[in-house]
Amino acid sequence: MANIPVELKYSNNHEWCRVEGEYAYVGITDFAQSELGDIVFVDIPTEGETLAAGDVFGTIEAVKTVSDAFLPVSGVIEEVNPAIDADPALVNSDPYGEGWMIKVKMSDAAEVDSLLTAEQYSALIAK
Repeated sequence: MANIPVELKYSNNHEWCRVEGEYAYVGITDFAQSELGDIVFVDIPTEGETLAAGDVFGTIEAVKTVSDAFLPVSGVIEEVNPAIDADPALVNSDPYGEGWMIKVKMSDAAEVDSLLTAEQYSALIAK
């Protein structure tokens, strides 16, 4: 069974969101990384850009596929996690910790309320 921390919010596209003040940390879920398989490269060319919720902020390259990563909340991409440049496998081994992808300065924190709870996300992936 996938690890789904209750303190996080989730998108239908399998990203998670951890809010800290006006910032949101974003990555892909444990379920998503297990579906993708071994991640070999994460490309996030959007640092410094302002994007809307649902926009593609980067791509995740696994051994067998490439997948888009979608922004769960609108805002400015303030930071890309430098650790995943050096070691993309962190997204596999620690998707909710060291494998976070971006830090976003949210333009509308109320958007977080429209994301899924852990329980709702669990029901989504159980289908």
